[in-house]
Amino acid sequence: MTSRTGVHAMRTFLVTFHKTVSDGRGHDHRVLQQQTVVPASYGEAAADAAKALFCQAASIVDWRLRADTCEVVELAELAV
Repeated sequence: MTSRTGVHAMRTFLVTFHKTVSDGRGHDHRVLQQQTVVPASYGEAAADAAKALFCQAASIVDWRLRADTCEVVELAELAV
């Protein structure tokens, strides 16, 4: 989305991190590791920001040490 000035408008994204773990019976389960609401111009920028926040919060250098997936969903604007 581009404004009249040519600058991309900030949108809001929900970024979710999951880890897949197996139980004692061999069934895989997706376990939520973290969810973050991030303002960004586009989804990839939101994912990058959320990954940095996840690493900082967990004191790790790579988000993949604690999660298998990073999903980005744009949140709809609420009409006021």
